[in-house]
Amino acid sequence: MSDTDQTKIDKSGSFTLGGKVVRRLGYGAMQLAGPGVFGPPKDRDAAIAVLRHAIEAGVNHIDTSDFYGPHVTNQLIREALAPYPDDLLIVTKVGARRGADASWLQASSAEELRQAVHDNLRNLGLDVLDVVNMRLWGDHGHAPAEGPVERELTVLAELQQRGLIRHIGLSNATARQVEEGRRVCEIVCVQNHYNLVHRADDALIDDLAAKGIAYVPFFPLGGFSPIQSGLLSDVASRLGATPMQVALAWLLNRAPNILPIPGTSSVRHLQENLAAADLVLPADALEALDKLGKDA
Repeated sequence: MSDTDQTKIDKSGSFTLGGKVVRRLGYGAMQLAGPGVFGPPKDRDAAIAVLRHAIEAGVNHIDTSDFYGPHVTNQLIREALAPYPDDLLIVTKVGARRGADASWLQASSAEELRQAVHDNLRNLGLDVLDVVNMRLWGDHGHAPAEGPVERELTVLAELQQRGLIRHIGLSNATARQVEEGRRVCEIVCVQNHYNLVHRADDALIDDLAAKGIAYVPFFPLGGFSPIQSGLLSDVASRLGATPMQVALAWLLNRAPNILPIPGTSSVRHLQENLAAADLVLPADALEALDKLGKDA
């Protein structure tokens, strides 16, 4: 790890998640699997290189799941990084599985959750998982939907008591579900869809920040359809940055508990993403970007 890389990512700041102090700019491993997050990567060596470069650059928060691939990303993480650095936090999630046709299917019965935890442990090569997010099943894709969470979290809390999980979080959750979940067990993070143009969770983020709970935005750059905006491009051009760097810098500026996890299968794109930690957004840029969110 070069001093330059370390200095850049250090500028993203830090936050305590799962009992570890992590740099706020992390890495999401979803894109390491094949097309549609299914099957092996086109270039396994390139995937390994991205993971190793992320660690060398100072990333110590990796987000994954055994249903990515399935099994693919966890096996890549193990091959690339085990034995793991002491300061590395690996966050995984359960609650879904993949069909033979690459479909995404709900998997939230007690037996499915227990099996998923053991699958994650085996494929990551771990005896205990740092953080497990319960991925809730919304009505419309990545939109949360109200519904009880006590049953699923009770299963995870039992596995926590057995020493297989250290900490528990929620993914694709509403504010009400977060509060219900906190009555079952400690919730250390919430992972929801949020970015520069998708800001439905503004109030939830502020509430979690006041409670010291991490908020991890998935699709921080728009996901499968990257954020496209003339205004964003204009701001980026003025600052000598890429639009995606500006979008990440905006997230880091938005609240101290936001921990972006941009994913990529390219070392070059990884370097570009991590450089966002070094980008300072002036007041006029923030004002312009705030209008973009209101118009979205």
